[in-house]
Amino acid sequence: METIIRNTGDADAFRLASDILRKGGLVAFPTETVYGLGGDGLRSSSSEKIYAAKGRPSDNPLIIHIADVDDVRRLASEVPPAAENLMEAFWPGPLTIIFKKKPEVPDTTTGGLDTVAVRMPSHPDAARLIRESGIMIAAPSANTSGRPSPTLASHVIEDMNGRIDMILDGGPVGIGIESTIVDMTGDTPVILRPGFITKKELETVLGEVLIDKAIIEPDPALRPKAPGMKYTHYAPKGKLTIVEDAYSGTSRPSDSQTFTGTAPSSAVTERINTETQRCASQGIKAAVLTTEDRAHLYTCGNIITLGSSGKGTTVASRLYSALRECDSINAEEIYSESFDRDELGFSIMNRLLKAAGHRVITV
Repeated sequence: METIIRNTGDADAFRLASDILRKGGLVAFPTETVYGLGGDGLRSSSSEKIYAAKGRPSDNPLIIHIADVDDVRRLASEVPPAAENLMEAFWPGPLTIIFKKKPEVPDTTTGGLDTVAVRMPSHPDAARLIRESGIMIAAPSANTSGRPSPTLASHVIEDMNGRIDMILDGGPVGIGIESTIVDMTGDTPVILRPGFITKKELETVLGEVLIDKAIIEPDPALRPKAPGMKYTHYAPKGKLTIVEDAYSGTSRPSDSQTFTGTAPSSAVTERINTETQRCASQGIKAAVLTTEDRAHLYTCGNIITLGSSGKGTTVASRLYSALRECDSINAEEIYSESFDRDELGFSIMNRLLKAAGHRVITV
């Protein structure tokens, strides 16, 4: 298959993309979180093509993207008042809401579940594509299954060129990690996937919000209720290990956009330096993931930075690109610092732990 690649500023880009979607084809496009791999969410054959292109298990549900709040009622059999409040507070934006689905939504789109995941993206290119195509777009991240999600069109090309019909290049995305997913089908809202919208922010609208136990204590045998919740996900090709202090797993309340907890100790730095020096002595190519303000502490020749330790937003936006940079230099072993697991840091650590297959050294 020849993949058409167009910049979103090209005159014919959205017309071509819309035609492809209406005919049941696949188009990768930018959202404010990551690039999505889009197909018709109400057409079983399109969902099947998405699973095939990604090499994704068909029990992993897809998120349907809409451009009008009223479209929720075409997908959901009931919309609780609390969900209405969430939509008013956070849509359009990086929040996915789980509803009980209508029969018209194919089981292939929902991974066989009786619920449907819906999001209204704020990225102007995503909104334009949904409106001009007239399609409610089912779209997981536009990467092959298990790989780091794409935050640049070049990442999509790396994974999807020749697999899908078209890629819309809208430049780098802003947020860099996927949407928060909250299940509104039970008595108490439950976060199924942490993301840019934090638990604290949700609680300002909903009151009590729970966190799904599969996030805290992952089980590779569990059937995923939400996209991206398999045990290993977002992984680079090399072996990634997180090195953290014994206290790093504790929660420290903070503003959702910053990290205010203690920086990794000298013991973390020393252990990472010891491991990368071992790699060098054995002829193993190693890399270190750290922040710009801590890069000077490491002796490894391959230092890949994740933004500033004082700003969670910069770490989130760089995370997946940094993991792909590890692949571009053919890093065989990768060592990453840990981040405080509070608010946005919790979402970042969720992605890092999955990328590492929960491989952690505690010092």
